[in-house]
Amino acid sequence: MIKLTTENFEELVLKSSEPVLVDFWAEWCGPCRMVAPVLDQIEAERGLTIGKLNTDENPEIMTRYGVMGIPTLLLFENGEPVKQVVGAKPKRMLEAELGLS
Repeated sequence: MIKLTTENFEELVLKSSEPVLVDFWAEWCGPCRMVAPVLDQIEAERGLTIGKLNTDENPEIMTRYGVMGIPTLLLFENGEPVKQVVGAKPKRMLEAELGLS
């Protein structure tokens, strides 16, 4: 998993030729910690690039994409968000909602 910041977001997400799943999270967020191992599994099994964006440290990116609650997962393709999942969910449900199943 890659650590995303305001400084590297454009380069690593918006200019990526591959899909990138962005995990909007925060240290204090319990559900964010619950979904983290599931994202690790998805990354390992599917080879999907996943980036974690700490919303406390990078609020402008959160605002730019209208993220109101965390965890929020946004799947970017060709620099555009194409799928969104809000909240911690089981792996199978996450994969289905992201179109990975």
